[in-house]
Amino acid sequence: MQWACISLPQLALDDVLRRRADHAAPLVLFEGAGSRARVRAANAAAQHHGLRAGQSLTAARALHPRVNAVEHDAVAVERCHDFLAAWAYRYSSQVCRTFPQTLLLEVRASFRLFGGWAALQAELRRDLAALGFEHRIAAAPNPHAALVLAGARDGCAIEDAAHLLDALGTLPVERSGLDAACGESLQRMGLRRLHQLFMLPRAELGKRIGAEALLHLDRLRGATATALDFHQPPDVFDQRIELPFNTASHESLLFPLRRLLRDFSAFLAGRAGGVQRFTLAFEHERGEPTEIRIGLLAPERDPELLFAITRARLDRTRLREAVCGLRLISEELPAFT
Repeated sequence: MQWACISLPQLALDDVLRRRADHAAPLVLFEGAGSRARVRAANAAAQHHGLRAGQSLTAARALHPRVNAVEHDAVAVERCHDFLAAWAYRYSSQVCRTFPQTLLLEVRASFRLFGGWAALQAELRRDLAALGFEHRIAAAPNPHAALVLAGARDGCAIEDAAHLLDALGTLPVERSGLDAACGESLQRMGLRRLHQLFMLPRAELGKRIGAEALLHLDRLRGATATALDFHQPPDVFDQRIELPFNTASHESLLFPLRRLLRDFSAFLAGRAGGVQRFTLAFEHERGEPTEIRIGLLAPERDPELLFAITRARLDRTRLREAVCGLRLISEELPAFT
């Protein structure tokens, strides 16, 4: 088997940025309320002004009063992780999202379809860039090795167990996936690279690092298999974008509408099918949303075609008041293949 790991180092931040037309403006995610609010993540523009994770939100606003501050939404991040797992089914029939900010795909069975690992990796990167996600990708004969290598050596691809030990052996202990306390203890012993650990007798190594850390190293080397829970693609697409400000302008709705439809198209590609019916709901602060029901003569998933059709319908729709959010729902999806 060959496992690809897609690491998404700023999943929560990307999920917010890609939904905003002003994604290049300084923005931070924060957690907590009042004086306890802390910056969780900052985009490049915010970092340019000295804002960084761990700062109090008060300090961040003192450095840059006009920074956009968005509260971290753990539920939205989980939904985003689920969406990416559904997208990944375009490339593999075995997709695992057990680890935070990570997707694991068994890809060897897909090599013939995509023309080998190099071509498949290029496709993955093009898709992720178009969807708006920073990423790191690595491949290895087992999922745990792929996970560690993605964090340490973006683009690394190891095809067999013989070369895997060499690749892992060069990694610093602190980049090996061992917990921080274990890593610090090993460094105090003078053990700084994984190859030094691999050279020690297993029983002696177990006494130094404990059973859990030893099991982790066994999994890295492929000596112990791990049962993974594979993600099941949902049979409903239901995604929402909350607007940064209320608007009644059709023109202002085009950016979030295009993003929703691109995500919908990527989701449909994961199912290897198209859609004939879906509903767009334009949400208002009060009352029921304004709904547009789209029906097509034949299944489609081309995002530009879906956008053109939906925009034409929107242009003929009267919005009774300003819109605060958009939601796209489709319950009549093609059967998953």
